Amino acid sequence: MSRIGVFGGMGPLATVDFLDKLVKLTPASRDQDHLPVIVASLPHVHDRSSAILGHGRDPLPQLLAGIDTLNRADVGVIVIPCNSSHHWFDQMSRSSRAPVLHIARSCVAAISSPAGSRVAIFATRGTLASGFYQRELVGRGMDFMTPESDGAQIQVDACIREVKAGRTELGAEHLTQACQHLVRCGVTTLIMGCTEIPMASRYADVSGLVLIDSTLELARASVAFAMARGWNRTGWDS
Repeated sequence: MSRIGVFGGMGPLATVDFLDKLVKLTPASRDQDHLPVIVASLPHVHDRSSAILGHGRDPLPQLLAGIDTLNRADVGVIVIPCNSSHHWFDQMSRSSRAPVLHIARSCVAAISSPAGSRVAIFATRGTLASGFYQRELVGRGMDFMTPESDGAQIQVDACIREVKAGRTELGAEHLTQACQHLVRCGVTTLIMGCTEIPMASRYADVSGLVLIDSTLELARASVAFAMARGWNRTGWDS
């Protein structure tokens, strides 16, 4: 069970970004130093955000099937580089033999919040409606805002949509406008709570903001979990 199981495909490009970060975060000088990973990229899972908002098909059976696929592959931990899927985190965890890491907990734990700082969450409307990021922030006593009540969320929606369609630089234009709104509101830290947003941020003007990348923080948590158990040292010939 000394391998990481990645439940990906939501979306496919975000999964590739996660794997790239996972590899780069792993301290290795040769192939054999890297962590063993099994990826199940299952892009046909019903839209998570639409389901949370009550106007889409329930993805839970497909999510549980993906978890089962990785458990049958005998993985030792499961990570899901899709924020909105964590609305069903408890159900997925209960059905899994392997522990499932929580993307929002990894993100919020990475925030250093000096006095007077203010955090914003950019995510799908479904993720925001689910509230799991807000609950984690409240648990840490952090002041935060979400953009769903103003025009910034329209820009976030457009950013995510463009990245999923492979138009990352167009997505960045929308992200720039949304970030400029945050700065005017006095926000200092932005949680990129959708795994498409970090890819757009590479081309966006995010000046004035400390970025918390949900994909990166999940990759860090994955590497830390595996390295603590020595999975980089358990080759097939050992």
